[in-house]
Amino acid sequence: MLSSILFPPAVFWALLAVSFHKDRSRYRNCYLLFFALFSSVIALVRLAGPFQGTIVAVFAWGVLLTLLIVPFFLVWNGIVMLRREGRSLGNLLSLGLGLAVGFGEVAAFLAVIMPEIAGDSWDGANYLFQISRLGMFASVSVFYFSMAFVVFMLYCVFLQIIPHKRDFDYIIIHGAGLLDGDRMSKLLADRLDKAIEVYRKDPTPPVLIPSGGQGSDETISEAEAMQRYLLEKGIPADHIIKEDQSATTFENLKNSKEIIDAQEGSKYTALVSSNYHVYRALRYCRKIGLKCVGIGSHVAFYYWPSALIREFIAVHAETKHLIMLLAGWILLMLPLYLAYFPAW
Repeated sequence: MLSSILFPPAVFWALLAVSFHKDRSRYRNCYLLFFALFSSVIALVRLAGPFQGTIVAVFAWGVLLTLLIVPFFLVWNGIVMLRREGRSLGNLLSLGLGLAVGFGEVAAFLAVIMPEIAGDSWDGANYLFQISRLGMFASVSVFYFSMAFVVFMLYCVFLQIIPHKRDFDYIIIHGAGLLDGDRMSKLLADRLDKAIEVYRKDPTPPVLIPSGGQGSDETISEAEAMQRYLLEKGIPADHIIKEDQSATTFENLKNSKEIIDAQEGSKYTALVSSNYHVYRALRYCRKIGLKCVGIGSHVAFYYWPSALIREFIAVHAETKHLIMLLAGWILLMLPLYLAYFPAW
Protein backbone atom coordinates (compact mmCIF):
# COMPACT_ATOMS: atom_id res chain seq x y z
CA MET A 1 0.00 0.00 0.00
CA LEU A 2 2.73 2.43 1.01
CA SER A 3 4.78 1.65 -2.08
CA SER A 4 1.82 2.32 -4.39
CA ILE A 5 1.29 5.71 -2.74
CA LEU A 6 4.94 6.78 -2.95
CA PHE A 7 5.67 5.32 -6.39
CA PRO A 8 4.25 8.20 -8.57
CA PRO A 9 6.08 11.04 -6.77
CA ALA A 10 9.27 8.96 -6.62
CA VAL A 11 9.14 8.46 -10.40
CA PHE A 12 8.54 12.15 -11.15
CA TRP A 13 11.25 13.34 -8.74
CA ALA A 14 13.70 10.84 -10.25
CA LEU A 15 12.88 11.96 -13.80
CA LEU A 16 13.30 15.59 -12.75
CA ALA A 17 16.64 14.87 -11.07
CA VAL A 18 18.00 13.16 -14.19
CA SER A 19 16.67 15.83 -16.58
CA PHE A 20 17.81 18.68 -14.33
CA HIS A 21 21.31 17.24 -13.97
CA LYS A 22 21.54 16.81 -17.73
CA ASP A 23 20.30 20.31 -18.63
CA ARG A 24 18.67 22.87 -16.33
CA SER A 25 17.28 24.84 -19.26
CA ARG A 26 15.02 22.12 -20.71
CA TYR A 27 11.37 23.13 -20.79
CA ARG A 28 10.26 19.63 -19.79
CA ASN A 29 11.76 20.34 -16.36
CA CYS A 30 8.94 22.81 -15.69
CA TYR A 31 6.29 20.11 -16.07
CA LEU A 32 8.32 17.40 -14.36
CA LEU A 33 8.62 19.66 -11.32
CA PHE A 34 4.90 20.43 -11.37
CA PHE A 35 3.89 16.77 -11.56
CA ALA A 36 6.44 15.85 -8.89
CA LEU A 37 4.97 18.46 -6.52
CA PHE A 38 1.37 17.57 -7.41
CA SER A 39 1.88 13.83 -6.94
CA SER A 40 3.71 14.50 -3.66
CA VAL A 41 0.73 16.47 -2.34
CA ILE A 42 -1.63 13.64 -3.32
CA ALA A 43 0.65 11.11 -1.61
CA LEU A 44 0.76 13.17 1.60
CA VAL A 45 -3.03 13.44 1.61
CA ARG A 46 -3.39 9.67 1.15
CA LEU A 47 -0.96 9.09 4.02
CA ALA A 48 -2.98 11.34 6.32
CA GLY A 49 -5.43 8.53 7.13
CA PRO A 50 -8.51 9.79 9.02
CA PHE A 51 -7.46 13.41 8.45
CA GLN A 52 -7.74 13.17 4.67
CA GLY A 53 -11.13 14.89 4.52
CA THR A 54 -9.98 17.80 6.65
CA ILE A 55 -6.79 18.29 4.64
CA VAL A 56 -8.68 18.19 1.33
CA ALA A 57 -11.23 20.70 2.62
CA VAL A 58 -8.51 23.07 3.87
CA PHE A 59 -6.62 22.72 0.59
CA ALA A 60 -9.78 23.34 -1.47
CA TRP A 61 -10.65 26.47 0.51
CA GLY A 62 -7.07 27.67 0.21
CA VAL A 63 -7.15 27.25 -3.57
CA LEU A 64 -10.51 29.01 -3.80
CA LEU A 65 -9.35 31.97 -1.73
CA THR A 66 -6.15 32.19 -3.75
CA LEU A 67 -8.12 32.24 -6.99
CA LEU A 68 -10.27 35.07 -5.66
CA ILE A 69 -7.29 37.08 -4.41
CA VAL A 70 -4.96 36.65 -7.42
CA PRO A 71 -6.77 38.96 -9.90
CA PHE A 72 -7.01 41.76 -7.31
CA PHE A 73 -3.32 41.35 -6.43
CA LEU A 74 -2.25 41.44 -10.08
CA VAL A 75 -4.35 44.52 -10.84
CA TRP A 76 -2.91 46.27 -7.77
CA ASN A 77 0.59 45.22 -8.81
CA GLY A 78 -0.02 46.57 -12.31
CA ILE A 79 -1.04 49.95 -10.91
CA VAL A 80 2.10 50.03 -8.73
CA MET A 81 4.23 49.19 -11.78
CA LEU A 82 2.72 52.06 -13.76
CA ARG A 83 3.30 54.50 -10.92
CA ARG A 84 6.90 53.48 -10.20
CA GLU A 85 8.21 52.39 -13.60
CA GLY A 86 6.17 54.54 -16.00
CA ARG A 87 3.72 53.73 -18.75
CA SER A 88 4.88 51.08 -21.18
CA LEU A 89 3.53 47.87 -22.63
CA GLY A 90 5.82 45.78 -20.44
CA ASN A 91 4.60 47.49 -17.29
CA LEU A 92 0.99 46.69 -18.19
CA LEU A 93 1.51 42.92 -18.16
CA SER A 94 0.50 42.14 -14.56
CA LEU A 95 -2.50 44.48 -14.87
CA GLY A 96 -3.53 42.73 -18.09
CA LEU A 97 -3.13 39.27 -16.57
CA GLY A 98 -5.13 40.31 -13.51
CA LEU A 99 -7.99 41.52 -15.69
CA ALA A 100 -7.83 38.31 -17.77
CA VAL A 101 -7.94 36.07 -14.69
CA GLY A 102 -10.77 38.14 -13.23
CA PHE A 103 -12.66 37.84 -16.52
CA GLY A 104 -12.15 34.06 -16.47
CA GLU A 105 -13.53 33.80 -12.95
CA VAL A 106 -16.55 35.93 -13.79
CA ALA A 107 -17.10 33.84 -16.94
CA ALA A 108 -16.99 30.64 -14.88
CA PHE A 109 -19.55 32.08 -12.46
CA LEU A 110 -21.84 33.05 -15.32
CA ALA A 111 -21.44 29.64 -16.91
CA VAL A 112 -22.73 28.04 -13.72
CA ILE A 113 -25.45 30.54 -12.81
CA MET A 114 -26.97 31.30 -16.22
CA PRO A 115 -28.68 27.91 -16.71
CA GLU A 116 -30.25 28.26 -13.27
CA ILE A 117 -31.58 31.73 -14.14
CA ALA A 118 -32.82 30.69 -17.55
CA GLY A 119 -34.93 27.70 -16.51
CA ASP A 120 -36.95 26.05 -19.28
CA SER A 121 -39.87 28.36 -19.95
CA TRP A 122 -38.46 31.86 -20.40
CA ASP A 123 -38.24 33.12 -24.00
CA GLY A 124 -34.66 34.32 -23.50
CA ALA A 125 -33.50 31.02 -22.03
CA ASN A 126 -31.66 29.93 -25.16
CA TYR A 127 -29.76 33.24 -25.27
CA LEU A 128 -28.60 32.79 -21.67
CA PHE A 129 -27.61 29.21 -22.37
CA GLN A 130 -25.37 30.44 -25.19
CA ILE A 131 -23.79 33.00 -22.86
CA SER A 132 -23.23 30.20 -20.36
CA ARG A 133 -21.46 28.07 -22.94
CA LEU A 134 -19.24 30.91 -24.12
CA GLY A 135 -18.47 31.73 -20.49
CA MET A 136 -17.32 28.17 -19.83
CA PHE A 137 -15.18 28.20 -22.97
CA ALA A 138 -13.55 31.48 -21.88
CA SER A 139 -13.02 30.42 -18.25
CA VAL A 140 -11.39 27.10 -19.18
CA SER A 141 -9.10 28.93 -21.63
CA VAL A 142 -8.03 31.42 -18.95
CA PHE A 143 -7.48 28.55 -16.51
CA TYR A 144 -5.30 26.68 -19.01
CA PHE A 145 -3.00 29.59 -19.80
CA SER A 146 -2.88 30.61 -16.12
CA MET A 147 -1.79 27.10 -15.14
CA ALA A 148 0.87 27.13 -17.88
CA PHE A 149 2.21 30.33 -16.31
CA VAL A 150 2.12 28.80 -12.80
CA VAL A 151 4.11 25.79 -14.04
CA PHE A 152 6.69 28.15 -15.54
CA MET A 153 6.81 30.30 -12.39
CA LEU A 154 7.36 27.32 -10.07
CA TYR A 155 10.38 26.19 -12.06
CA CYS A 156 11.87 29.69 -12.15
CA VAL A 157 11.61 29.81 -8.34
CA PHE A 158 13.00 26.28 -8.09
CA LEU A 159 16.08 27.33 -10.07
CA GLN A 160 16.84 29.96 -7.44
CA ILE A 161 16.60 27.72 -4.37
CA ILE A 162 18.36 24.60 -5.68
CA PRO A 163 21.94 24.37 -4.37
CA HIS A 164 24.81 24.69 -6.82
CA LYS A 165 28.55 24.08 -6.74
CA ARG A 166 30.98 26.89 -6.14
CA ASP A 167 34.60 27.32 -7.21
CA PHE A 168 33.73 29.01 -10.53
CA ASP A 169 36.37 30.02 -13.03
CA TYR A 170 34.23 32.72 -14.70
CA ILE A 171 31.12 34.69 -13.80
CA ILE A 172 29.20 36.41 -16.60
CA ILE A 173 27.19 39.41 -15.40
CA HIS A 174 24.34 40.51 -17.64
CA GLY A 175 24.04 44.20 -18.32
CA ALA A 176 20.96 46.40 -18.06
CA GLY A 177 20.21 49.90 -19.28
CA LEU A 178 22.02 52.83 -17.69
CA LEU A 179 20.25 55.87 -16.24
CA ASP A 180 21.01 59.28 -17.75
CA GLY A 181 23.54 57.65 -20.05
CA ASP A 182 26.09 56.57 -17.44
CA ARG A 183 24.44 55.93 -14.05
CA MET A 184 23.89 52.49 -12.55
CA SER A 185 20.27 51.39 -12.13
CA LYS A 186 19.16 49.53 -9.00
CA LEU A 187 18.47 46.45 -11.13
CA LEU A 188 22.02 46.42 -12.50
CA ALA A 189 23.61 47.20 -9.14
CA ASP A 190 21.79 44.22 -7.62
CA ARG A 191 23.22 41.96 -10.33
CA LEU A 192 26.72 43.24 -9.65
CA ASP A 193 26.32 42.90 -5.88
CA LYS A 194 25.22 39.29 -6.32
CA ALA A 195 28.23 38.58 -8.54
CA ILE A 196 30.52 40.17 -5.95
CA GLU A 197 28.94 38.01 -3.24
CA VAL A 198 29.59 34.85 -5.27
CA TYR A 199 33.11 36.06 -6.06
CA ARG A 200 33.99 36.59 -2.40
CA LYS A 201 32.59 33.23 -1.29
CA ASP A 202 34.53 31.37 -3.98
CA PRO A 203 37.61 29.55 -2.63
CA THR A 204 39.53 30.52 -5.80
CA PRO A 205 38.12 33.90 -6.93
CA PRO A 206 36.91 33.73 -10.54
CA VAL A 207 37.22 36.17 -13.41
CA LEU A 208 34.19 38.48 -13.71
CA ILE A 209 32.86 39.31 -17.18
CA PRO A 210 30.59 42.38 -17.10
CA SER A 211 28.66 42.21 -20.35
CA GLY A 212 26.76 44.92 -22.21
CA GLY A 213 27.35 47.33 -25.07
CA GLN A 214 26.61 51.03 -25.42
CA GLY A 215 23.04 52.00 -26.24
CA SER A 216 22.07 54.95 -28.41
CA ASP A 217 21.11 56.94 -25.31
CA GLU A 218 24.20 55.99 -23.29
CA THR A 219 27.51 57.87 -23.06
CA ILE A 220 29.49 54.76 -22.02
CA SER A 221 28.93 51.04 -22.45
CA GLU A 222 27.13 49.08 -19.76
CA ALA A 223 30.26 46.95 -19.37
CA GLU A 224 32.33 50.07 -18.67
CA ALA A 225 29.89 51.28 -16.01
CA MET A 226 29.84 47.79 -14.48
CA GLN A 227 33.64 47.60 -14.43
CA ARG A 228 33.86 50.94 -12.62
CA TYR A 229 31.39 49.68 -10.01
CA LEU A 230 33.34 46.45 -9.50
CA LEU A 231 36.62 48.36 -9.09
CA GLU A 232 34.98 50.67 -6.53
CA LYS A 233 33.89 47.58 -4.58
CA GLY A 234 37.47 46.31 -4.40
CA ILE A 235 37.54 43.75 -7.20
CA PRO A 236 41.07 43.60 -8.68
CA ALA A 237 41.36 44.87 -12.26
CA ASP A 238 43.07 41.64 -13.37
CA HIS A 239 39.93 39.70 -12.32
CA ILE A 240 37.72 41.65 -14.74
CA ILE A 241 37.33 41.21 -18.49
CA LYS A 242 34.83 43.53 -20.21
CA GLU A 243 32.49 42.42 -22.95
CA ASP A 244 31.22 45.70 -24.40
CA GLN A 245 29.97 44.84 -27.90
CA SER A 246 26.63 43.16 -27.20
CA ALA A 247 23.14 44.60 -27.53
CA THR A 248 20.98 41.63 -26.45
CA THR A 249 21.03 38.84 -23.88
CA PHE A 250 21.93 36.35 -26.59
CA GLU A 251 24.88 38.49 -27.71
CA ASN A 252 25.93 38.94 -24.05
CA LEU A 253 26.35 35.21 -23.75
CA LYS A 254 27.74 34.54 -27.21
CA ASN A 255 30.44 37.19 -26.89
CA SER A 256 31.24 36.20 -23.31
CA LYS A 257 31.64 32.58 -24.40
CA GLU A 258 34.16 33.67 -27.03
CA ILE A 259 36.14 35.46 -24.32
CA ILE A 260 36.08 32.36 -22.11
CA ASP A 261 37.01 30.03 -24.98
CA ALA A 262 40.07 32.18 -25.69
CA GLN A 263 41.38 31.66 -22.15
CA GLU A 264 43.42 28.72 -20.91
CA GLY A 265 42.63 26.39 -18.03
CA SER A 266 39.32 25.13 -16.62
CA LYS A 267 36.17 27.03 -17.51
CA TYR A 268 33.48 26.25 -14.92
CA THR A 269 31.12 29.19 -15.46
CA ALA A 270 28.21 30.94 -13.74
CA LEU A 271 25.95 33.61 -15.13
CA VAL A 272 24.39 36.22 -12.89
CA SER A 273 21.23 38.01 -13.87
CA SER A 274 18.00 39.09 -12.20
CA ASN A 275 16.21 36.07 -10.72
CA TYR A 276 13.29 36.24 -13.16
CA HIS A 277 15.69 36.22 -16.12
CA VAL A 278 17.89 33.23 -15.27
CA TYR A 279 15.83 30.51 -16.94
CA ARG A 280 15.70 32.24 -20.35
CA ALA A 281 19.41 33.06 -20.13
CA LEU A 282 20.16 29.37 -19.52
CA ARG A 283 18.15 28.51 -22.62
CA TYR A 284 20.39 30.79 -24.67
CA CYS A 285 23.44 29.15 -23.08
CA ARG A 286 22.27 25.77 -24.36
CA LYS A 287 21.87 27.16 -27.88
CA ILE A 288 25.46 28.39 -28.01
CA GLY A 289 26.95 25.39 -26.20
CA LEU A 290 27.91 27.23 -23.02
CA LYS A 291 27.67 25.02 -19.96
CA CYS A 292 27.01 27.14 -16.90
CA VAL A 293 25.04 27.60 -13.70
CA GLY A 294 22.45 30.38 -13.40
CA ILE A 295 22.40 32.55 -10.29
CA GLY A 296 19.65 35.11 -9.71
CA SER A 297 20.00 38.48 -8.06
CA HIS A 298 17.36 40.15 -5.91
CA VAL A 299 14.52 42.02 -7.61
CA ALA A 300 12.00 44.31 -5.91
CA PHE A 301 8.82 42.34 -5.17
CA TYR A 302 6.53 44.73 -7.05
CA TYR A 303 8.69 44.35 -10.19
CA TRP A 304 8.84 40.55 -10.21
CA PRO A 305 5.32 39.58 -11.48
CA SER A 306 5.45 41.73 -14.62
CA ALA A 307 9.05 40.72 -15.32
CA LEU A 308 8.20 37.02 -15.01
CA ILE A 309 5.17 37.39 -17.28
CA ARG A 310 7.47 39.02 -19.84
CA GLU A 311 9.85 36.05 -19.58
CA PHE A 312 6.95 33.61 -20.02
CA ILE A 313 5.87 35.40 -23.19
CA ALA A 314 9.44 35.49 -24.52
CA VAL A 315 9.97 31.75 -23.99
CA HIS A 316 6.63 30.90 -25.59
CA ALA A 317 7.34 33.16 -28.53
CA GLU A 318 9.76 30.45 -29.66
CA THR A 319 8.01 28.48 -32.40
CA LYS A 320 8.31 25.05 -30.77
CA HIS A 321 6.95 26.13 -27.42
CA LEU A 322 4.21 28.25 -28.96
CA ILE A 323 3.01 25.23 -30.97
CA MET A 324 3.10 23.02 -27.87
CA LEU A 325 1.18 25.58 -25.81
CA LEU A 326 -1.51 26.05 -28.47
CA ALA A 327 -1.73 22.29 -29.13
CA GLY A 328 -2.43 21.68 -25.45
CA TRP A 329 -5.11 24.35 -25.48
CA ILE A 330 -6.77 22.85 -28.59
CA LEU A 331 -6.75 19.35 -27.07
CA LEU A 332 -8.37 20.72 -23.91
CA MET A 333 -10.94 22.78 -25.78
CA LEU A 334 -11.95 20.14 -28.33
CA PRO A 335 -14.11 17.97 -26.01
CA LEU A 336 -15.72 21.11 -24.57
CA TYR A 337 -16.43 22.42 -28.04
CA LEU A 338 -17.97 19.14 -29.20
CA ALA A 339 -20.14 18.97 -26.06
CA TYR A 340 -21.34 22.59 -26.12
CA PHE A 341 -21.51 23.37 -29.83
CA PRO A 342 -22.31 20.07 -31.60
CA ALA A 343 -24.34 21.80 -34.30
CA TRP A 344 -21.85 24.60 -35.04
